[in-house]
Amino acid sequence: MTRNPVPPFSYEDAVKKVRAAEDAWNSCDPAKVALAYTPDTKWRNRSEFLNGRDEVRNFLSRKWEIENGYRLIKEIWVHEDTRIAVRFCYEYHDAEGNWFRAFGNENWEFDAEGYMAVRHASINDVPISEADRLFLWPQGPRPADHKGLSELGL
Repeated sequence: MTRNPVPPFSYEDAVKKVRAAEDAWNSCDPAKVALAYTPDTKWRNRSEFLNGRDEVRNFLSRKWEIENGYRLIKEIWVHEDTRIAVRFCYEYHDAEGNWFRAFGNENWEFDAEGYMAVRHASINDVPISEADRLFLWPQGPRPADHKGLSELGL
């Protein structure tokens, strides 16, 4: 089974892949998101190293238990045949109601069927006030007319 679009990626295909990933992550559904990765996927997320879909699903479950109100925007940085680099920001609040904006970069590598085999993520969290939030759409995918990172000055 393939997960379109598949390599080699055109620019348009890479943009579609990035938006599909953003939409899936905004669902905050660990089982759904984990299906985008190969069964033996390799991840580095900050200082955590994950191997395989089960570890990814468990990681995402833990993540979204503590990152409340999660809203994400991804933007393509560069691509080649089997690789895509993105930059992203997401906003969330903790159990005490403190808001954060996380800034990061990801490097992705895909297999021939379009599943992500490798993901390297570098992420920094910055405290923000609730009044400084920019990602205000209802929980779920970002609306098509909502500004992207560059348009928001991020």
